[in-house]
Amino acid sequence: MDNRAGEMQVFLRVVDAGSFSEAARLLRMNPSTISKLISRIETRLGVRLLERSSRRLSLTAEGRIYYERSQGLLHDFDEIERELSQGSASTGGTVRITTSVALGTLGLEPVLPEFLSAYPNIVVDLSLNDEIVDLYRDRTDVAFRTGKLANSSMMMRKIGLARRKIVAAPAYLERCGMPRSVDDLAEHNCIGFNFRRVAPVWPLKESGRIVDRAVYGSLLANNGETVRRMAIAGVGLARIAHYHARDDIAAGRLVEVLADVIESDEEEVNAVFLGGARLPQRVKVFLDFAVPRLQAFLAL
Repeated sequence: MDNRAGEMQVFLRVVDAGSFSEAARLLRMNPSTISKLISRIETRLGVRLLERSSRRLSLTAEGRIYYERSQGLLHDFDEIERELSQGSASTGGTVRITTSVALGTLGLEPVLPEFLSAYPNIVVDLSLNDEIVDLYRDRTDVAFRTGKLANSSMMMRKIGLARRKIVAAPAYLERCGMPRSVDDLAEHNCIGFNFRRVAPVWPLKESGRIVDRAVYGSLLANNGETVRRMAIAGVGLARIAHYHARDDIAAGRLVEVLADVIESDEEEVNAVFLGGARLPQRVKVFLDFAVPRLQAFLAL
């Protein structure tokens, strides 16, 4: 019997795990069996999907296409079963959502009570995490993401722009001085993020062009809310989204600095999802409800 869906699942696990041995451990299969299965897929397709080395596997261009399309197809398989078990036209069921701690706390959480009241048969499963998650692997319906999309197989709705600001507590500025230029950052403690995808640089305007300026500090965190709180506590300078600093600036807990060199520092915020035209009704009604409200929140 043709079991291409099962082959796709094994292939995705191999790519995510980074090696045959680790995938074999997770799947409780023999590494040689997995290797033969991947070779069988490559033979059938007539292309190489993986570059194999003694240290790690990497995707070829064709492998990237197969990986992304497999994610979408397997997501569709899951949705078929979920929709048939719940009723395809029903707005009932669970909507799994992930977003950053800041956007979730300030933008999304305030609108959820109204949504849950309007759709009592929907359960919202919300995860707040500043790391990028794999929608298929983590069985996520909607992710609100800031920055460029790496996966072309995903659908999106634009929310708006997150404009960055550099801020610090009044007590910190009184103790360490107000930075007047980009060069002054070398003398300041700059709170950063510890994501592998985030380089320790701030894009700042110098001589009319944007330059990635390396910054250093004594604290790294995995979410913007911790960065904001540490800035309020006087630990150092922080570069966070405008909506995240807005209330603190108005209340005097934080002061914006170097506004003239960070004016072009902004990234798109998008609602990202799989499914396209076959989007489950429960996900569609959530997007139709949440997107315009988040657009209004970011536009403030």
